[in-house]
Amino acid sequence: MGRCPNCKEFGTVEAVVEEVRKSSAKAKQNRQPIGTNRAQPQKLKDVDMREHDRLYVPMQEFSRVLGGGLVPGSILLLGGEPGSGKSTIMIQVASLLANEHGTVLYVSGEESSRQIKMRAERLGIHADDLYLLTETNLGNIFEHVNQLDPVVLIVDSIQTTYSEELDSSPGLVSQVRECASRLQGLAKSAGVTVFMIGHVTKEGNIAGPRVLEHIVDTVMYLEGDLLQQFRLLRTVKNRFGATSEVGVFEMVGSGMIEVPNPSEAFLAERVVNAPGSAIAVTMEGTRPLLVEVQALTNPTAFGNARRTSNGIDYNRLLLLTAVLGKRMGMRLFEQDIFVNVVGGLKIDEPASDLGTAIAIASSYYEKSLPADMAFIGEIGLSGEIRTVNQLGMRLNEASKIGFKRVMIPKMRRKIDDIPPKLKLIEVRNIADAFRAAMPDD
Repeated sequence: MGRCPNCKEFGTVEAVVEEVRKSSAKAKQNRQPIGTNRAQPQKLKDVDMREHDRLYVPMQEFSRVLGGGLVPGSILLLGGEPGSGKSTIMIQVASLLANEHGTVLYVSGEESSRQIKMRAERLGIHADDLYLLTETNLGNIFEHVNQLDPVVLIVDSIQTTYSEELDSSPGLVSQVRECASRLQGLAKSAGVTVFMIGHVTKEGNIAGPRVLEHIVDTVMYLEGDLLQQFRLLRTVKNRFGATSEVGVFEMVGSGMIEVPNPSEAFLAERVVNAPGSAIAVTMEGTRPLLVEVQALTNPTAFGNARRTSNGIDYNRLLLLTAVLGKRMGMRLFEQDIFVNVVGGLKIDEPASDLGTAIAIASSYYEKSLPADMAFIGEIGLSGEIRTVNQLGMRLNEASKIGFKRVMIPKMRRKIDDIPPKLKLIEVRNIADAFRAAMPDD
């Protein structure tokens, strides 16, 4: 069938495959996860919370993404592009957890134990309680879990794991769903924390059924490719902490190392007084980040001007371009516009609008911006500058990095906890912002 009658897309209709389940005694025995017992209803006030104390993770950036540590009995899913470093960061975390809390079982269906050992030696990993297992049969994995009784189980990857109860091949929808459900039962009944590493599709989503993300407690993505220095570990779902948290890592020869101050790292190679460069203060979860937004305008050689964005939403760039052309009279319809966020970071919040618009104007007029000025604000269709949330945290981060001036929207009420020696430039619309950032000579 070519075109789906529901979503109107081509090539999205999958063939229906009959699933034949085995009814043997062995299959029924394997289906029962360890530690399973019949749950009994209890009053909310009688629920014992002591067994749910978080496990300390000796990697601060990883712990931040999780919400402050690992919750026993939770199940987590990590996805990322090939080569982003999923296996590298997980073997590092496994080693740290083994040294801190006891037995950790690392199950690999893609690499042999010798390959994992070679990576561990390259990363300088030495953990006595870290066990390696090369296995894809879920029943065999459960047997080893019964024997070792690990604190943490890592499955790399869920697409290579299969259950003998189904006759379908590993990686198919039915197998991925069944294996994830069985691992969820293991985590909830036995109190084992389970990590699942998942492949991603060409669209960047975790491969397999969407129910896979509903089964787990936390969904994390490791963003970055071979050409980028930094890797961003981002949560899109977390039942035990804030979503959209970001941990910043740097990939080096010895593995993933933490970047405790990402703002300084993103601004380390900044060229001061270069036209088209502005500093925007954005929020990633509960963390404020200062990033450099670069813009380049150039007269188009063709009939239709190009718009290219890297790190910001393409539609947001079109909106800002339209506002600048309509409200400021800038002839951007005859200019190719290129916008880039330095460091490979992706910005998806409107608070970076002012920095992006100022960078475009700076390149268009060939005027450099003050090196000690940062920009915070959302731009409306009328050209007005709108307020943003968590302004105090953004200002403190800018002051800590060393900025002296910050352009913000005109506030209706007094801002509390303004950092000392930080000058606030309040503007109502984009015209006021241009005059303050690029005064006439």
